[in-house]
Amino acid sequence: MEAARKAGARLLPMDSEHNAIFQALGGRDPATIVRMTITASGGPFRQWSAERIAAATRAEALAHPNWAMGPEVTIDSATMMNKGLELIEAHHLFGAPTERLGVVVHPQSIVHGFVAFADGSLIAGLASPDMRTPIAHCLAYPERIRSGVGAPDLAALAKLTFEPVDLARFPAMAPATAALAEGGGAPTALNGANEVAVAAFLDGRIGFGTIWRLVERTLATMRAADEIAAPTTVAEALAIHHIARDRAAALLA
Repeated sequence: MEAARKAGARLLPMDSEHNAIFQALGGRDPATIVRMTITASGGPFRQWSAERIAAATRAEALAHPNWAMGPEVTIDSATMMNKGLELIEAHHLFGAPTERLGVVVHPQSIVHGFVAFADGSLIAGLASPDMRTPIAHCLAYPERIRSGVGAPDLAALAKLTFEPVDLARFPAMAPATAALAEGGGAPTALNGANEVAVAAFLDGRIGFGTIWRLVERTLATMRAADEIAAPTTVAEALAIHHIARDRAAALLA
């Protein structure tokens, strides 16, 4: 973001949630914004018990109901760590304070994000769950081009539902939101540790319920060693990333 500011460039968010928020904002005064909310599908475990989720198999965790993604991103969706990472991204992309950011579960994956304004208005970004739509938006911005994707047929969908995030069943959100609140190098460390934990699960070395615990323990270890000071350069951020991976691997061993 600092590089974009120095260059006078506009960074266009392509992830569907941030793209929806960007479109909903429409260049309005940030002072009028009350809250930005991204949505989560709930993944394959939206209606599972905490005990069943903790014991989930690799195949079960990779069976996403709405999106076709790579293995790591799909596991992040199943743990909902991806939503924590997306909140961190939203904080930096839009300069939004953490208390004005939120997540709701929306199993249909049609509404990707919405913005509440001071006058009580709520503007949402809707699109089919297909990345060609936000990619086309960014490629043509500020114009519009055909993406090959049709807009959602609301009459055919019949209803759209929303639910709060159950932190008892999706505890990975806790270290993610803590890292967001802490700032500094914590989000970088969070991401590095999560990469190691997810790879260990995919390789069958740890259970699904251990992923978030390994991430949390890694951050605690790094805090104790004073290893998550705010990076001032890309090199310093990469160093924190690699330290986190090393600490997570050591704890895994």
